[in-house]
Amino acid sequence: MAHVHVIQRNAHLAGAVQFEHVNTREGQRARAVLTAISNQYRGSGEAREQMATAIRWTLWGAQAEHAAAYLGKGSHVNLMGRVRNNVYKDADGREVHGMAFTVDEIDYLDSRAEGEARRAREGGAAPSAGDGSGPNSPTPSRRQTRRERQPVNA
Repeated sequence: MAHVHVIQRNAHLAGAVQFEHVNTREGQRARAVLTAISNQYRGSGEAREQMATAIRWTLWGAQAEHAAAYLGKGSHVNLMGRVRNNVYKDADGREVHGMAFTVDEIDYLDSRAEGEARRAREGGAAPSAGDGSGPNSPTPSRRQTRRERQPVNA
């Protein structure tokens, strides 16, 4: 099945990451849902207007766990993924059409200091050394942007 690829650059999160474990065919998996907003500007001078685009993305597995641990409202990210049609029947038997956005790659754009300051303001603790965020683990808290890859068949 062909996928339509979507890229959302220089986005910021509109709210907290919603994290949960869900039952799938492969067993229980971590899932995170976030809403990212990108702002675009059109025109110039006094005719310049801002247009916001908000997309609700779903992350799976390790990506979901890292996003829940390191991202919060206002975090800056680049998101690359795919969109697919989502068709289902509601409780009244009517067919409902929608779109589902799934993250394949995510870049964490905030520095470690910015992320820690945001978590302190929100009252959340920084991840501890026992949670896989040691110096040898691939965590998004490093100063450089970081890409995580997820298999396309997820």
